[in-house]
Amino acid sequence: MKDDPLQPHSHEPNPTPPGADAAFRLVVPGGASWLISPADLATLPQTAVSDCIIVSTGHGTSGPFTFGGVTLGALIAAYYGGLWHDAEIISADGFGNRVLAREVQQGESAPPILLATHIDGRPMMRQEGLVRLIVPSERDDALRQVKWVGKITINSQRKTEN
Repeated sequence: MKDDPLQPHSHEPNPTPPGADAAFRLVVPGGASWLISPADLATLPQTAVSDCIIVSTGHGTSGPFTFGGVTLGALIAAYYGGLWHDAEIISADGFGNRVLAREVQQGESAPPILLATHIDGRPMMRQEGLVRLIVPSERDDALRQVKWVGKITINSQRKTEN
């Protein structure tokens, strides 16, 4: 698909938040959805992941940082109890990433994928992302981390291309 935000593509850096509201829409199989705010995320178990870097198109690499927030797995478990295949995470400015369930369910073999709301022990400002998807295993291409999460869609089975 030509304009699929989930297909690997380059993107221009966008230093300006797409809006002041950091809430995002969570959609689960069957169509139920919730508007999730940073305050909602704060009610879920919190996790910190250290030694994370940010690879940003046009801005190079920065860090290491310690990000805090909710693991993607904990968010999904809190709102959807069924089996799932992948999660599509789309930024409020149109960039996206697909995370497979097997990546989230790696246990202790890899640092957890995180919906970050804190950086180095302090709340992130909206310009920094709040809420920001952090994929600690990404080290070189800026295509997995999603700043300004706007929508997460949980898919119960693999999507097929037409």
